[in-house]
Amino acid sequence: MRIIGLMSGTSADGVDAAAIDIKNDKVKLLAFDTFNYSPALRRNILELGEQKTCRPGDISSLNFQLGEVFADAVIKLCKKNKINLKTIDLIGSHGQTIFHKPACNTLQIGEPSIIAYKTGITTIADFRPKDIAAGGQGAPLVPFADYWLFKNKKKSRAIQNIGGIANVTYLAANCKLKDIIAFDTGPGNMIIDRLVFLATKGKQNFDRDGKIAAKGKININLLNEMMSHPYFRRRPPKTTGREMFGRKYTDAFYKKLPNEDIIATATAFTAISIAAAYKKFLPRLPDEIILCGGGTRNKTLVKMLGQNIKSKILFTDDFGINSDAKEAVSFAILAYATIKGIANNVPSATGAKKAVILGKVIP
Repeated sequence: MRIIGLMSGTSADGVDAAAIDIKNDKVKLLAFDTFNYSPALRRNILELGEQKTCRPGDISSLNFQLGEVFADAVIKLCKKNKINLKTIDLIGSHGQTIFHKPACNTLQIGEPSIIAYKTGITTIADFRPKDIAAGGQGAPLVPFADYWLFKNKKKSRAIQNIGGIANVTYLAANCKLKDIIAFDTGPGNMIIDRLVFLATKGKQNFDRDGKIAAKGKININLLNEMMSHPYFRRRPPKTTGREMFGRKYTDAFYKKLPNEDIIATATAFTAISIAAAYKKFLPRLPDEIILCGGGTRNKTLVKMLGQNIKSKILFTDDFGINSDAKEAVSFAILAYATIKGIANNVPSATGAKKAVILGKVIP
């Protein structure tokens, strides 16, 4: 099957679109691109996610607007890469999360009916609610795809995504799907991005290559204060998001240090919270850490992570999957499982009572 996966994470930068072929359970990445949101659209998404505006009409309007944006991403990806739209069998869309309360409720928008109608392709979306219905957290969902892509008979691996939120999937050597350990380790780029935006007065949305953090000095006292957050003591399964580590949380730290120092400290916070999660909640440190997500482009963050965990660090790029594309690829794989009738949540990761088939199918 030929499938396009669509993903927009908690950073709300834009739509990641990845086209893959699946044959004999092997995945080949054909094309990938990111289609950035306009500044106004991104602002609207973030404000809605922070619950600054949450009128029903605002949510409904943005839901339909994002449906158009997601559909356009599919069409643009195919046109740019000379892929005939008619050769696409299926679309898997994660949508845009605007609210997530683990084990209670969740809301992803980006109306899949519009995607299906504009592209003429069957679309599967809204993956999280079924897991919550089964008693799970509704996240993380990518461990199913991580198992498909990266399981190994001899090596233990941690697939570490660093998006707005950071999450890990631990695959012991020769593990089965039921053996997976996966959870959100805490903030990824979310706090760093917000601090950069404030420090540059809106001129930059992220720390390119970690250059600002590299110039700063880590403040140990503030770092310890950040690491005292109760989330880091909770045992998995667990997830977090903008509701816990969003603007309100970040803005409280902003003026405590000079700009370069606060960004360096926030970068260290992400690296050390990941390392602490491994040491506290994994049965052993992995032989290999496979990084993906936007945080992999932050050289200072990757360096700090390597200083705190002595495992070998690789990237999904080393396995033929662009590190920025990996999440979108994951939702293409999840859609494939859904249409084939394969249960695609991982109860050991989400806490669900049983394995279930996720997603809603829009013909």
